[in-house]
Amino acid sequence: MMKAIFNRLKTALLAVLTVSFILFSCQRDELEIQHNFPFEVKTMPVPAAIAHGKTVEIRITIEREGNYANAQYFLRYFQFEGRGTLRYYEDAPYLPNDLYQLHQERFRLYYTSDSFVSQSFDVWISDNFGNEKKLTFEFGTSD
Repeated sequence: MMKAIFNRLKTALLAVLTVSFILFSCQRDELEIQHNFPFEVKTMPVPAAIAHGKTVEIRITIEREGNYANAQYFLRYFQFEGRGTLRYYEDAPYLPNDLYQLHQERFRLYYTSDSFVSQSFDVWISDNFGNEKKLTFEFGTSD
């Protein structure tokens, strides 16, 4: 009789250990879903100098890691030396430090000088995941 109780206890213990092992080995804290899609920003070379009233084309490409369909990109800029206007293709000029949505990952900006002195400004490209890249442009005067 003692042997029968021992066998039942041994079987029950083995069943509990097997179920525990299965449950713990299959358990995952959460699915690994990527919520961050880093990117780089590339530009073509721009002139070192610009004359008053002249326009410089700035070609920009956003190169992202992965291909998440809901990624959105935004642009803002701040001019800290000289005066000029920055615009996207034929759109109205951007206002400094306002946020503008970008609809393409390859695009051109046009900077028009309104200054007889050197000019500098930063362009910030960000995405809807909190990533941000800064581009600095500096132009001497060619007047």
